[in-house]
Amino acid sequence: MPPKITNQVTWQQAELLMQPAFIRVIDNLRKQLDESAWKGTYQDVLIWPPNTTDETKALVTQLLQEMESATFEQAEAIRDRLAQLPMPHPGYHLCLQRQEQTVSVDLWELCYQVCFLDYNSDRDAVDIDTSLIDDAGEVDWQRLEDKTKELVEQVFASLPEG
Repeated sequence: MPPKITNQVTWQQAELLMQPAFIRVIDNLRKQLDESAWKGTYQDVLIWPPNTTDETKALVTQLLQEMESATFEQAEAIRDRLAQLPMPHPGYHLCLQRQEQTVSVDLWELCYQVCFLDYNSDRDAVDIDTSLIDDAGEVDWQRLEDKTKELVEQVFASLPEG
């Protein structure tokens, strides 16, 4: 789930950092893949709220498909129905493969770990890692690169051996 941002300053800082962090994550993943036996492919995925049943996922998917060809009145009814159901948010994963092993890495979660202090998706609120922002209020590119590189290296260090 996306982090819960509790105030305007944190929101502005997140806006400043997220795109540069994402770019650094992708670049560092590419560098690690170049040196690794793992092969990677990027995939768009849907992230559902916890405890969403397969039946609910199928219903939401069906309703979204029906929306594409619905009349105005039908679309209104579908929107009303969807408003009562859990909705997924888009995600972006790196699927790593080596022989028979596969590992999926959530790229947004990795970006959140870069941008926020001690990020954990279960926490109620997040705090920006302000060390990534310099005294002028701009991105500290070297600190951002260092933190991103360290987190990406941890991802590859945690992959199964074999």
